[in-house]
Amino acid sequence: MAKHPPSRKRIAAFRLGHRAEALCVWHLRLRGYRIVARRLKTPLGELDIVARRGQVLAVIEVKARAQRDDAADAISPHQRLRIERAAAWLLSGRPQLATLSVRYDAMLIAPRRLPEHIEGAW
Repeated sequence: MAKHPPSRKRIAAFRLGHRAEALCVWHLRLRGYRIVARRLKTPLGELDIVARRGQVLAVIEVKARAQRDDAADAISPHQRLRIERAAAWLLSGRPQLATLSVRYDAMLIAPRRLPEHIEGAW
């Protein structure tokens, strides 16, 4: 069966997500975080950004929407569980990270605003 090419809407959403993640990485680096991984694909799902600052390993989910509240609402309980499982998979393969305190953050992106970093989002 032949694959259908992705729709314009899907391509635009992919590009928006890519730009939002790049903006978040820039924002995090300016605040003293070291990026450990970006767009990390695991057998259990993808992690948008994994960053370290001091003894904290932040697993960060990036959401870009037209409105800030829509971005915050876009992280479902099911998605949180998937992210936690993917992070556990990452830590199991990198013992040097396992000693760090893991925190789950969100970064929300809305047009014409700086990224909003919510530490300990869940």
